[in-house]
Amino acid sequence: MTNHEKPAEAVVQLTRVTKRFGATTALDGASLTVRRGEIVVLLGLSGSGKSTLLRHVDGLELPTEGAVEVLGQNVPELDGRRLRSLRSKVGFIFQQFELVPSLSVLENVLTGSLATARGPRLGLWSYGRSAKLAALGHLDRVGLLDRAYQRADTLSGGQQQRVAIARALMQNPEILLADEPVASLDPESSDQVMALIREIALDRGLTVLCSLHQVDLALSWADRIVGLRHGEVVLDTETQGLTKSQVMEIYGRVATSTRQLAAIEVELLTDAATDSVR
Repeated sequence: MTNHEKPAEAVVQLTRVTKRFGATTALDGASLTVRRGEIVVLLGLSGSGKSTLLRHVDGLELPTEGAVEVLGQNVPELDGRRLRSLRSKVGFIFQQFELVPSLSVLENVLTGSLATARGPRLGLWSYGRSAKLAALGHLDRVGLLDRAYQRADTLSGGQQQRVAIARALMQNPEILLADEPVASLDPESSDQVMALIREIALDRGLTVLCSLHQVDLALSWADRIVGLRHGEVVLDTETQGLTKSQVMEIYGRVATSTRQLAAIEVELLTDAATDSVR
């Protein structure tokens, strides 16, 4: 960055966020800043707090302690109308796709426009021409235009996740959240889906915050990696020049013995092996 360039504005700001569910602490004083246009991966084992952090960004969870600001708004203070307005600017891609199996691919994509639509929508006929053209354009972008009128449950897992991406794009979001979006996909489909998300983000100037536990995929895809362990941020660094062994060491920083570090490594490898056979 030159002396004349200013850093991009922060669009996500979590400050010392703690979230408790009864006796369980899901986030423990976690702080995170994501600037406009960044592609950031939350990396950690299951139960490390990745999903809980993402849900705070979308207002699906409210902090027990700490502050959450998204697109300049204090999320815990938003009422229903203002929260819906914020969520219309935040697309969310889920691990299990969350499509309606019996609906066509096109209609599933069109549901992404419901946040700004007036009145109920029942069937393709209830959507306007401009919405249909936009949905078809998004399907073309993800390579599924020829499947527009096919039932969603007839697609492969990778194809269904592409439909979910197209649905999120119908919101014209400024921020795209993705919660383990490739956990249920085979390695080849995982690479294709993550490459597509990155390509679209760069084309549209989207800010992306994505949770993963696959170290190799995170290193090849993200601009920054934020490591979580037991709800704490234990790593926040750019991926350029970062090695897999360094990431493994980050997990080990919270271990108090060599035995615990070895157990962490085995857990990571087990997660990766599980993904490869799905």
